[in-house]
Amino acid sequence: MSHLRFSVVIPTRNGAASLPALLDSIWSQRTMGSLEIIAVDSGSTDDTLDVLAQKAVSVIEIPLAAFDHGGTRNLAIVKTRGEFIVSLVQDARLADENCLEALAHPFATDPKLAGTFARQLTRPGASALTRHYHARWSASAMEGRRAALGDGEDGLERMPPAERLALCTFDNVASCIRRSVWEAYPFKTTPIAEDLEWARDVLLRGYSIAFVPDAVVEHSHERSAGYEYARTRLLHARLYDLFGLQTIPSLPSLALAIASSTAKHLAVEWRHPGQWARASALAVAWPLGQYMGARRARRGDTRPRAREGKV
Repeated sequence: MSHLRFSVVIPTRNGAASLPALLDSIWSQRTMGSLEIIAVDSGSTDDTLDVLAQKAVSVIEIPLAAFDHGGTRNLAIVKTRGEFIVSLVQDARLADENCLEALAHPFATDPKLAGTFARQLTRPGASALTRHYHARWSASAMEGRRAALGDGEDGLERMPPAERLALCTFDNVASCIRRSVWEAYPFKTTPIAEDLEWARDVLLRGYSIAFVPDAVVEHSHERSAGYEYARTRLLHARLYDLFGLQTIPSLPSLALAIASSTAKHLAVEWRHPGQWARASALAVAWPLGQYMGARRARRGDTRPRAREGKV
């Protein structure tokens, strides 16, 4: 058997519509060694398990209630054997046949590199609002970058919260980590932001992480305002815990953020009247989720609500 270079880990649930394209894009990769794919499925009720079986994927089945963004990925990684561990999500697609090798390439010249993550493109048919925000996101940039801490925890603590988050940006939509680093520092059990917390932990221990724009995946969402509110609230509670970040610290700033977001969203979608209602709802959902999430964390209440943790 050729050298097993990549172990690809994918959490799945009701992903039958998107998984065939992802799995085909994985098996079409040109790599210097072989690869394996391991999925952890949390109670799919569609044809996800049949798709995985047809595409030669090893599957670990868990109940929905057992799903956790960090722990579930660890459960799959324990079963892997590859030199590099690649985390993907079920609704992404590798954009070309060299994506995995591009993610792995930087490891050859930096023994202290812990992980890399890919550039993301919006999916075909993405809304104008989705494209607007995606173009301003760090994981859509064309320039590569590396993050490292020269003076450990003291250096991180001296940074403003937004700079701490920027330094620790890492994304398991499409990432690659060195197996030996994961063995020492597995993902933490957490309902969200396991990738950011892992990046912070390895940076504090003297490792670096890298954004690799030559590795490209397609990935974007058109979620409801209700879903986005729940997810944003949960995420910003974690961002406060991890980095002390409060993007919207007060009710007056919340009102201002909603007003400015509403104007921006309608300006972005003005050519598409069918999107106006959703754009207006998101202009409330995102700022309100940011405010409520940090507020909850500041008060010590970070327990996931009913829908939270399954995002």
